[in-house]
Order: sequence, then C-alpha cells, then structure tokens
Amino acid sequence: MRKSHVRLNCGITMPLIGLGTYSFPNDRNITELAIHNALQIGYRHFDTAKIYGSEPAVGKALNDAMFDGVVEREDIFLTSKLWGSDHHDPVSALKRTLQNLGMEYLDMYLVHWPIKLKPWVNYPVPNEDDFENLDFEVTWAGMEKCLQMGLCRSIGVSNFSSKKIHWLLDFASTPPAVNQVEMHPMWRQEKLRETCGDHKIHVSAYSPLGGPGNAWGSTAVVHNPIIQSIAFKHKATPAQVALQWGLSRGSSVIVKSFNEERMKENMASFDLKLSEEDILEIQKLEQMKIMRGEFLVNETTSPYKTIGDLWDDEI
Repeated sequence: MRKSHVRLNCGITMPLIGLGTYSFPNDRNITELAIHNALQIGYRHFDTAKIYGSEPAVGKALNDAMFDGVVEREDIFLTSKLWGSDHHDPVSALKRTLQNLGMEYLDMYLVHWPIKLKPWVNYPVPNEDDFENLDFEVTWAGMEKCLQMGLCRSIGVSNFSSKKIHWLLDFASTPPAVNQVEMHPMWRQEKLRETCGDHKIHVSAYSPLGGPGNAWGSTAVVHNPIIQSIAFKHKATPAQVALQWGLSRGSSVIVKSFNEERMKENMASFDLKLSEEDILEIQKLEQMKIMRGEFLVNETTSPYKTIGDLWDDEI
C-alpha cells in the first residue's frame, strides 16, 4: 500500500491527507477553485458536510475535473456527514447529499455529532431547545442501510468519545471505519486513539494545526516554541511538523487551507521524518482543546452541555 493511504477496517483505502471544505463565508467560486487547485497538487481526499454548505461546490468541481479527464471517480475519496436534524432518516439525508454533489455514492458517510436536533435546525450552533432525545440504534441502523444500498462505501462517526465508541459497538452490526475528531500536538487524544486502535477504528484528525485563521481556532500549535524549534531543525515549517506528528501517530489529517502555496506545503509534510526525540518533545506540550468542529469550546455556555454526557470523557 502507498505510504499516503491507510486501509480501513472495511477493506477500502483512504488517502491520509484530506482537504476540508468548510469556510466562512461560504463562497462557491472560491471553493470550486480550491478543489481544482488541490487536484493539480495531488489531493484526492475531500471532506464536506451538509452543514458546511459546500457540497454543491465540491461536487461541481470534482465532476468538472472528471469530465475533463483530470481524475477518475475511483481515484477520489469523498466524505460527507449526517447532520443532527437528519438522524431520523439517514438514507434520505444521504440521497440529498448525493444530489447536491452530483455523485452516485460517497466513499465515507459520517455521523457528524452524537446528538439529535429538531428537523428544522440547519444552522451550526443550535439553541438549547433545538435538541431531541437521541436513539442512536435507530440512527446507526439507518447508516448501515445506506451502506447496504450502495449509497456509500463505508460508514463512520465524528466527535465520538471513548465511552460512546464502546456504546456504539454494543449494538452495531457494522463497526465504524473512522472516528473523525479534533486532534493536534496540543490535544493528542491518547485515550481515544487507544480505544479506537483496540477496535481497528481509524482516527482522522480535523483541525490538525489547531484551526489558525478561524474565528474559533488558535495559533497556539504553529506558534509553539517547541514546534517551531523542531521545524527549524528539519528545515520544515511548523505546519508540516504538526501534520507529520499526526501522520506518525497513524492518523489521517484533514487540512482546510484554500491557499495554493499552503496546500502544497501541507502535502509536502509526507516528506518530513520526525525523530523519537522530536516525538518526546511534542509529548511534553500542554494539552489544550481548541475547538470541536464548527463549535466554540466554551463548556460553561455551550448548548451541548444539555446532552448530558456528550463531554463525558476525552474525545
């Protein structure tokens, strides 16, 4: 297998570096251009979601590239996500996503959050009264039906804690192939990586650089003196050190920059080799939760506190 791919527990392979397509404001033309540039650079893994609003732009750019012979569908790994307001019917939700994308199937369909929202909640930060009781056995049965119908090649979850992984495995006929969570050198997810590793669930890292440039993100990772010192030693960039740290832990990374030079820089992180000394230095970094997907981390005011044990353990 190529060093740039990982084989999932369902048997398919996934590129280890993916391009995230959430942006604010959501500009279709900018997103389409970013996809075209990414394809030229070598990206083949693209990550979107219903709530991002980027599905139409991602689909248009990929379909144009396939029509022009730039890439074949089987060379692309395409991920989207089930939003909380669609837990009652994942099949219909995925069919709408495929319509938005102009695709016949996804490579990966993830449950975006382990929460259920009222049907009209199509905004990223719900209000306290937007939540409903979650029967995740119903949700996961719908996800498994998506797989059985050939609407996707694999299914997984996002933002699931160790406790929720064990809970899901108690009733799942098909285990999740992926758990996509926040992970970077200052939020290393050691407990969760161990749990997922025990069950052959691949951990995919969003915000692998700490989300710099986003309203909810931080430059704490790329500006950290230890990260910068390691980068200087290897004639690399702090971003490449952070990404290679995630790759060296066996995870994939979802990067979000639409800047062409940064996209090239991020892809070049495959060429960096960190020493054991480097890894040990990174292990000394203070742990710091920066963000949860699109949501600000403020556990005193976050509406997600109403979901009981959503923050029950390290996620």
